[in-house]
Amino acid sequence: MIFCNVNAPFSKHYVPISDDNLLWTLTFNSDDPAVKGKTPLVLLHGFGGGVGLWALNLDSLAQNRPLYAFDLLGFGRSSRPRFSVDAREAEGQFVEAIERWRSKVGLEVMILLGHNLGGYLATAYALKYPHRVKHLVLVEPWGFPKRPEAQQEDKPIPVWIRALGAMLSPFNPLAGLRVAGPLGPSLVQTLRSDFKKKFSSTFNDNTVTEYIYHLNVQSPSGETAFKNMTIPYGWARRPMLQRASLLQPHLPVTFIYGSRSSIDGYSGSALQDMRPRSPVHVTSIRGAGHYVYADQPEDFNDRVVQVCNQVD
Repeated sequence: MIFCNVNAPFSKHYVPISDDNLLWTLTFNSDDPAVKGKTPLVLLHGFGGGVGLWALNLDSLAQNRPLYAFDLLGFGRSSRPRFSVDAREAEGQFVEAIERWRSKVGLEVMILLGHNLGGYLATAYALKYPHRVKHLVLVEPWGFPKRPEAQQEDKPIPVWIRALGAMLSPFNPLAGLRVAGPLGPSLVQTLRSDFKKKFSSTFNDNTVTEYIYHLNVQSPSGETAFKNMTIPYGWARRPMLQRASLLQPHLPVTFIYGSRSSIDGYSGSALQDMRPRSPVHVTSIRGAGHYVYADQPEDFNDRVVQVCNQVD
């Protein structure tokens, strides 16, 4: 059980949104009078993830306010519908799923935190529904800068990598996991052995890698949508950085990066320059990589709690 060491009481349930689609949801403190009036914190996971990957964070983040986490449409235990092949429309389907989830749960406003793809979608949501977001927290967000022109790349992509990318482009990013069949779990344990280390304080077995395998061996619904939202080498087809400059001027935005991540803080700094009169904060957590919340969970939790306390 991925949540066996979560001590705070919580409920697990499906939230119906529309067209027979359901979003798998964790809820903490929704009826606790001690936190009544506090703005809820909502967590959006990244590509190929699920609510279980927040296992090291849930107790701390649920201490003083309502907390929600759900599997994005097309991922985890949520419904896996057919997405549009058009990048704009697929993004819209994700955003509308978030809004319908919010409406069904009954949240008026929220602190919206997203990691990786979740950060991209959280920003897209805040652009369309600005009155629903009190603070936007972007953790190592994917899809912000546009792909640099060939002459601007620091390190030109080798010809063999370009050829391999062209050969694999018709396939979904995680297709190899499904092709591997019964060898899939061993493949995840080998390729993502780092996750076992990240969660070693809680699990001394393959719980996390098996969880990741079962998340991604199913029908590639959200995965296909993500593929259609990208161009070669993982860049966003519709980059978010320029659009993010159109966020409501009063909306605070916090970027959280890992100091050891391959993603630098350029997008956060660039958005600060684009919104000189609006609150944009960029912070880096020492010793953390892309999965900041698992690499340095205590520091990550402290930073997020600080952000939440600034709201109320």
